[in-house]
Amino acid sequence: MKIAFEKSSLNKNTSDVVAMFVHQDKKLFSTEVSSIGRKLGVRVPAAELGDFVGKEGETHVLYARRGGKVRRIVLAGLGERSKLSLERYRRSSAAAAKRARSLKAGSLAMFIPPVAADYQSVVSALAEGAILALYKYDKYISKKPDAPPKLLNITFCTEDAAKLKAGSQATEWAQIVCEGTYLARDLANAPGNEIYPETLAEASRLSAERCGYNATILDEREIKELSMGGVLGVSQGSIHPPRFIILEYGDTRKSPVILVGKGVTFDSGGISIKPSAGMAEMKMDMSGAAAVIGTFEAAARLKLPVHIVGLIPSVENMPSGSSIRPGDIIRHYNGKTSEIDNTDAEGRLILADALAYAEQYKPSAVIDLATLTGAVVVALGHQASGMLGNDDALMKKLSLAGEATHERVWQLPMFDEYEKLIKSDVADVKNTGGRWAGAISGAWFLKKFIGSYKWAHLDIAGTAILEENGEYTQKGASGIGVRLLTEFLRRWK
Repeated sequence: MKIAFEKSSLNKNTSDVVAMFVHQDKKLFSTEVSSIGRKLGVRVPAAELGDFVGKEGETHVLYARRGGKVRRIVLAGLGERSKLSLERYRRSSAAAAKRARSLKAGSLAMFIPPVAADYQSVVSALAEGAILALYKYDKYISKKPDAPPKLLNITFCTEDAAKLKAGSQATEWAQIVCEGTYLARDLANAPGNEIYPETLAEASRLSAERCGYNATILDEREIKELSMGGVLGVSQGSIHPPRFIILEYGDTRKSPVILVGKGVTFDSGGISIKPSAGMAEMKMDMSGAAAVIGTFEAAARLKLPVHIVGLIPSVENMPSGSSIRPGDIIRHYNGKTSEIDNTDAEGRLILADALAYAEQYKPSAVIDLATLTGAVVVALGHQASGMLGNDDALMKKLSLAGEATHERVWQLPMFDEYEKLIKSDVADVKNTGGRWAGAISGAWFLKKFIGSYKWAHLDIAGTAILEENGEYTQKGASGIGVRLLTEFLRRWK
């Protein structure tokens, strides 16, 4: 997809479809619609638009008079001006882009509405909404010879030459971050026979080569030498050997921020096998790993002034004669032991090794992302990721980045009383805590393996795997985490 920002006037634009944004407020709505008509040399009374009143996400198509260059105009509602937010701009832009696609347009011009302040943030939000809304995972769908053209060109337009530099920077930023999100979506949506530990590692290596950061891949022999019992134990039931992926970008003289991503490329549950209904979704159990790779790609392309390290333990969790069993005890990288109470609580076993390994970097902060528990989906649904950790300041920064990107997080408690849920009679810790407070007991397990660093855990089980389409997300993998972490790193000092 080609994205551009340029100076243009409405009546001279040559795109297949032009999108204009209008507010729901009655007086503003009439003024804005009349102004659009004047620029086209067409009288467009607001009353002729029928039920369209500029509500958030609402669209309406105008067909211009013959002879002009602009033939079709999508009016996109922004809702009430007093309730405008960056998220409303994203959603309205997404609605306009999807309406243009439904019109079989190959190119779309979006005119930036009047903005009182924070122009770059608004332009970036408009670009994000349009780009993300047009994503579709159709790699394995046969193409029809008479299929309509894809919407491949989006130009964001202003009539104010003074806004060109700021607008260009904002759209370039948004495109790079959205392309990182596309990558994360593609990796997570791919079937398990395409993405498994070896190919996930290769995808990270290719991304590093393409975008200018470093990728080191540890194979099974090297993982054994590090005594990463969690990674080895979970993977031993699969024909696909594990990989431990280490990514690095930035000035190595600075203490790094470490991003840890759960990389279970398919999770059958192992011996504690999952029900067959919905198991196909477990190809997306590596969404944390996908988010880390997408974030590295975005950070490197944006040349963010940070030092980041990515740690991705990657396994496939399958049932076989060689699988780990309930009751087994494994020893992790830091020497601590864990009792396997349920082989379907496998993500925390591999993250334990990665979090313990992170200590050697003397990090300024460690953030892990994992589709860890169904319990967090019960608690928060698909609207927010669960956040737990040991440093309020770090979690506050993640929360602010989440509000800015609408990849929201919500802090859950880690009271000391919850620790007893994962007490084992035969090992240092057990990998499940029973029926109650599942998201919290999962985080408490991870806490047993962190070092002396600041740490935040994001349980993205509800936000990474979606059951239906959203305004600019689609059923399946959301790519959650790329925009959140890139914004977090942009603000990091």
